Amino acid sequence: MTDLRIGALGYGLRGSLAHVAHRPGRGSRLTALADPDPRARAAAAEAFSDAAITGDHRKVVEDPDIDALLILTPDHTHADLAREAMRSSKPVFVEKPLDISVERCDAILRTAYETGSRLYVGHNMRHMPVIRLMRDLIERGAVGRVKTVWIRHFVGYGGDWYFKDWHAQREYTTGLLLQKAAHDIDVLHWLAGGYARDVQAMGDLMVYGDNPHRRAPGEPKAADWYTKDGHWPPHTQRALNPVIDIEDVSLLNMRLDNGVLAAYQQCHFTPDYWRNYTVIGDAGRLENFGDGPGSRVKVWNARRSHYREEPDEIHEVPQAKDDSGHGGADPLLMDEFLRFVREGGTTDTSPVAARMAVAAGYQATMSLRDGGTPRRVEPLDPELAAYFAAGQRR
Repeated sequence: MTDLRIGALGYGLRGSLAHVAHRPGRGSRLTALADPDPRARAAAAEAFSDAAITGDHRKVVEDPDIDALLILTPDHTHADLAREAMRSSKPVFVEKPLDISVERCDAILRTAYETGSRLYVGHNMRHMPVIRLMRDLIERGAVGRVKTVWIRHFVGYGGDWYFKDWHAQREYTTGLLLQKAAHDIDVLHWLAGGYARDVQAMGDLMVYGDNPHRRAPGEPKAADWYTKDGHWPPHTQRALNPVIDIEDVSLLNMRLDNGVLAAYQQCHFTPDYWRNYTVIGDAGRLENFGDGPGSRVKVWNARRSHYREEPDEIHEVPQAKDDSGHGGADPLLMDEFLRFVREGGTTDTSPVAARMAVAAGYQATMSLRDGGTPRRVEPLDPELAAYFAAGQRR
């Protein structure tokens, strides 16, 4: 099998996906990469010695020898770059979230429809073993019909990853109830079998807004901006982004279009980092304890009782074939994208679902900043929804 020639735009935090896509002799290789930051280009040149490295994204987008493009740039750039790439008739991978507003997401989907270029969105959590396990249990009827879903997201490294660069600014993310929560909203939609219709949220900047230790504008992140065991407790964080105008804790209530009620909670100053999902149906409840390989999903579905630690079923979260990147999700995500580039057809990830996750997160953020006023999530144009449901075929 001839290797697909992959071009990448951006070599920041998700530049790791460029490494996952680089499989010389095994189906794909990275042959070109663009990033405006000279430090990123230097790192990319060292990592991909045979690739063409440039500061001009157009040289990669317009390169006739590139078979597919990865867009790994900051969120607010996705729509412009994705639409430009699709007009070049290349299959495009867009990292999540799809963009930072509903209008910009719809523009991406409309361009995919008009050009016929294949669009794929990097919602890697649909490939995480714990999510696959919970979805399999739900589909086999372990809890009956899903009626409500509760999610708690403890973001132990939030101060490092989201308050030291562009993530901390509304103009680049809208907010973390969109940027970070897009993962979980997408998973929630997938597990519950519907999309958010009504949302209401509250939140605040409770910890990092009071921290006076900010970098000067234009000053790069400190060399130790992230450490696995340091920077605890949160008030010891240093060299935060000069501007911080997003929330570090948020609470979201949702009613889905199929009647399911759901709740999502996110906190960026917890000591631990993991996600806890509780799914309750009309015949049982399941909950994950840990979210990586070796963790467990417990199911209570045989009888009523008072509190009992031991469930009726215990299911081990399986080990991924390749543990690199989000517990093995990133390699599986790239496998699906590369297959989609070659063959087309339906995929477990969904551009429509990606848009709906952004739409829910965006309206929730508007609710949060408007005193918790309920908001309606606008549906996608039916013409576009039908196109993507058919595997991007007219």
